[in-house]
Amino acid sequence: MKTNPTRVFLMRHAETSVPGVFHGAESDIGLSDRGIEQAKAAARFFQNHKPTKLISSGMLRALTTASEIASACNLEIEVFKNLHERKVGTLSGTVNNLPDGPWRQTLSRWLNGETGFAPEGSESLDQMIARILPIWNEITNKYQGETVVIVAHGAVLKVLLLTILQEWCIADWDKFGVIPNVGITELVFNQHWESKRLNEVPHGAPEPAGFVLNG
Repeated sequence: MKTNPTRVFLMRHAETSVPGVFHGAESDIGLSDRGIEQAKAAARFFQNHKPTKLISSGMLRALTTASEIASACNLEIEVFKNLHERKVGTLSGTVNNLPDGPWRQTLSRWLNGETGFAPEGSESLDQMIARILPIWNEITNKYQGETVVIVAHGAVLKVLLLTILQEWCIADWDKFGVIPNVGITELVFNQHWESKRLNEVPHGAPEPAGFVLNG
């Protein structure tokens, strides 16, 4: 008997109440009014795709986003606390777009092969992969043949996608670009994970005030 393919929608949470700065695992911030409207637009999108499972990070910005989807699709939210955003240490609350700031210095070292490097109090790339991949494997093994929505964070989703998609790798970090608020990637498993859409913002979602590299 042929089963349905496993389909997973990965979505970054909606805009926070303080956009344009780093909000790592250290900052459990809520959504802006614009973010609430973005979450409602995402909920309308998912009504048309009929998900069967809804999973969220335990952080407030992800849970608030997921709650709009839960209401629209009549789903319970299953929380995976280890889907929290990257620990950013002293970067938390600082402006995120400095071209030569500490984050770009860290990323440069990762791209040069120093994937175990992390400033004090923050997570390395190796630590992120070791945290995220087991969760991904647990979810996709548990919900084979289902349509799953996962609401999480920019850096978490980017590391995951650059790790599991055959056409991308960590060296493509800048080419891949920033995942926008409520940016949706649709993955289908057909012997390997294939992307059917990549970082698409649902119709009707208000434009964000600014992008956050880690949020």
